[in-house]
Amino acid sequence: MTVKNRLSELGVELPPVTPPAGAYIPALRSGNLVYTSGQLPITGGRLPHRGKVGAEVTLEDAKADARVCAINALAAVEALVGLDAVVRVVKVVGFVASDPSFTSQPEVVNGASEFLGEVFGEAGRHARSAVGVAVLPRDTPVEVEIVVEVE
Repeated sequence: MTVKNRLSELGVELPPVTPPAGAYIPALRSGNLVYTSGQLPITGGRLPHRGKVGAEVTLEDAKADARVCAINALAAVEALVGLDAVVRVVKVVGFVASDPSFTSQPEVVNGASEFLGEVFGEAGRHARSAVGVAVLPRDTPVEVEIVVEVE
């Protein structure tokens, strides 16, 4: 089964790659690794939530946003090398704009990790960091970047 078929089974259609908002590119291949730039949970050209997790944004909404970030990261990989070239997901880094009292960043980033596991199975298991930060671009609550190994 192809990755695109699996995405279709999950009811996921990859969006167009969001144009960079700065002096960077959405994804870069170096050897057999593809690194994505940090992806925001942009859907239909807009952010569904703004603010800090644990204050203006719920854990559940932030986890859903992390899933969208992973979808957007896969769109960047697809545009660069095609998803069928992906051998495995190597690393996920998730940034969570957090209220000072919020300490469940790993649960938020699980939205991305669990989705990648659904798509790639065992090859979707990866190393990961989940980092709480004071603020993210455009006041988004979550940003995710991934590294994948490709053929």
